[in-house]
Amino acid sequence: MRTPALFDLTGRAALVTGGGRGIGRHISIGLAEAGAHVFLASRNLEHCQEVAEKIEAEGGRATALQADVSKLDEIDALVGEVLDRTDRLHALVNNAAIVWAAPLLEYPMEGWDRVFDLNVRGVFYLSQQVARHMKERGGGSIVHISSISAFRSGSDEQEPVVAYNASKGAVTSLTTDMAVKLAPHQIRVNAIAPGPFLTSMMDHVRHDPSALEAFNRQVPQRRSAGEDDIKGAVVFLASDASAFVTGHTLVVDGGMLAASPAI
Repeated sequence: MRTPALFDLTGRAALVTGGGRGIGRHISIGLAEAGAHVFLASRNLEHCQEVAEKIEAEGGRATALQADVSKLDEIDALVGEVLDRTDRLHALVNNAAIVWAAPLLEYPMEGWDRVFDLNVRGVFYLSQQVARHMKERGGGSIVHISSISAFRSGSDEQEPVVAYNASKGAVTSLTTDMAVKLAPHQIRVNAIAPGPFLTSMMDHVRHDPSALEAFNRQVPQRRSAGEDDIKGAVVFLASDASAFVTGHTLVVDGGMLAASPAI
């Protein structure tokens, strides 16, 4: 197979959770540009519709759906709706996530439970349902969106998101375990661990040029990531280009994790 064909997703279907904003938006557009029919799902249908309209205006295929993937009944409904519209789902990208900020010694269990219900429980349950379908259809690719926060941390002043960091560590471990267990069914499971992307999660610095410049000095490449930086990574993992890659977490952070000092 020639190299361009390895990355071609024409005729394939992909489901992206949290696909209407931030990194999920970039992922959805990237998969559509590679030829996939993208199903975008999030709690906010309007955001997904906006992205779907953009994809279709540029010649791609997209379907916007509403679902809260912290709720198991809504996951069941989402999977059913997707499979009513396509004979085969080739790729799942678990991108939806939530952050709850509070100092560690004051961190409420309500926040912990809400973070884990979406970031871990929902990721596992949706992956399980989709993997059952993929097993029957000859395989597929599951991509979890983790974070470099699974591997590093900061003070309460810098990073008061203990449940988020722990949840992304769980996602990274889940990636490895699922990959081994699903490999006999030709289902690959990988993760992407993004670093600083210019999305709403960086609102505290992205609208302040001096603060953003100071932040970017922490990154070896001296910049934060944009849309194109996640597109290539997710298309690689969703396509035949990564046919012999499973159980891997691909760090996309401009070298930030490599340069992080030991705590």
